[in-house]
Amino acid sequence: MSYSIKQFRIGPASVSHWINQIDPKASTTRQRKIDKSELIKDVEQDPDTYQKERAERFGVCQKAIWQTLNKMGLPIKKILRHPKADESAWQAFQKKNSMKIISKYCFY
Repeated sequence: MSYSIKQFRIGPASVSHWINQIDPKASTTRQRKIDKSELIKDVEQDPDTYQKERAERFGVCQKAIWQTLNKMGLPIKKILRHPKADESAWQAFQKKNSMKIISKYCFY
């Protein structure tokens, strides 16, 4: 054992501690500030709330809300109306952009 202590530069107290403690310690999860079930309910009830507003409601910082949403796989960004939702608006958008590209690269 003394050879191992010298070779790996480990203190003798550490080695004796490891030998005496054969069984691993039981791990406990620490108590979190954000109740996940409450956060899920909040997101379902009001999906358009900003993370900062949720953080104020839960009494935590915005980063804690972001991390929890990310870990749970919930949407992080607000869902805004997209032009693809309305087919006529999407076609008008495509036409307008294609005309910009054509006029940019065509020389008369």
